[in-house]
Order: sequence, then C-alpha cells, then structure tokens
Amino acid sequence: MIKSSKNIYLCNMQFPKIISVKAIANYKLHIQFSDKVEGDYDIGNLAGKGVFKTWDKDNNFSKVSINPDSGAITWPGELDIDTVKIYCDIKGIEVDDFLMKEYHASY
Repeated sequence: MIKSSKNIYLCNMQFPKIISVKAIANYKLHIQFSDKVEGDYDIGNLAGKGVFKTWDKDNNFSKVSINPDSGAITWPGELDIDTVKIYCDIKGIEVDDFLMKEYHASY
C-alpha cells in the first residue's frame, strides 16, 4: 500500500488527498482519501489500450503509487489517471456537481 501527504488543489479549493492506493485483482485499485472516502475502483476498461498496454508488462499494474509531486495515482513511466473522476465515482457524485456545489471542505 502506498501512502502520501500531498494535497491537490482545484482552483481555490483543496481536493481530498489520496492517502493510500493498492492494486487488487483484475485491474482494480483500493483507494483511500483524506476525508475518509474509500473504495475499490475498476479501471479494467483502460487495460490493453494505448499507453495502458504497459500494465501488462513486467507486472506494472501492481506498481501503482502516489506521485510525490502531484499526489496523483501513477505508474512507472509517468502514467497517471484522473483522481477527481475516481473520487467522484467512489463517492457516487458527478464531477460537475462536486466542482460546483459544496461537497468539498477544507481538509
């Protein structure tokens, strides 16, 4: 399990930081955010496509980590995915709703 202390900022609001990410079976990740939101996220729809073909080489999918500079979910080769979309999907809200409404607070 990878842990991070980096914060992500969107405009003037602070986005909940990823505190841990772990690869689990079949292109799924278990992710924990600083606001106690956590869950499993299936990204199997990306596997084998474009730059994501690298996940199938040298067990790269299991090498998921948190980028120390940006706080994003990343893999070797600076391959990363949209953290905001993942957070909103796990929380069960639309990205636009999160960005426009008061779903966010200071973390």
